[in-house]
Amino acid sequence: MIKMVVFDMAGTTVDENNVVYKTLQKVINEAGFNFSLEQVLAVGAGKEKLTAIKDIIALEGAMADDSIGNKIYHSFVVELATAYDSFELKPQPGAQEIFDALRAKNILVVLNTGYDEKTAVNILEKLRWETGKQIDGLITASDVQNNRPNPDMIVLAMQRFGIENASEVVKVGDSIIDIEEGKNTGCSLSIGITTGAHTYEQLATAAPHHIIHHLQELLLLI
Repeated sequence: MIKMVVFDMAGTTVDENNVVYKTLQKVINEAGFNFSLEQVLAVGAGKEKLTAIKDIIALEGAMADDSIGNKIYHSFVVELATAYDSFELKPQPGAQEIFDALRAKNILVVLNTGYDEKTAVNILEKLRWETGKQIDGLITASDVQNNRPNPDMIVLAMQRFGIENASEVVKVGDSIIDIEEGKNTGCSLSIGITTGAHTYEQLATAAPHHIIHHLQELLLLI
């Protein structure tokens, strides 16, 4: 019996037109690199953002000291806040409907994300999503020591709601690392969705239990 579904945010439940990765590309390239958006998405999607920056710049053999990565990260946080202030965030099609349908079946709806807590809360406020109303919980990269693909965020969500068996949990996300996170936790289903960072073919390389194209398809699987 499924007790909780853990959804990624950007690209999965939040439609932000890849603004986070476009911003990531911008600040990294302003630091002297030359990466395409496709490279940024392929390597950085779904990850805690400082980790994503370090992994991306390593593609050019830049085994950067922490000061370089941290400097880019701080620029990213400022740039992203500015981008979100001027960009109209929207729920992905069907997001609110799937949240309502799951909660009507007493299935918890939890969001998790590679964003820090401040950024994630800002997104929720813009969408007018509140814990206890539209969703049941939020877990961010700020809440755990080890981020995706480690299972820490999902494990923390389970602990908060008294769920002991990962087979009672489903993970849904738009990136390879989301799928790996769900599988590493032992979720009964780790599902990829094609609405965000990675294509069907990219998601398939992580061997998810299913790949869907719309959130509403989730109801047919659980």
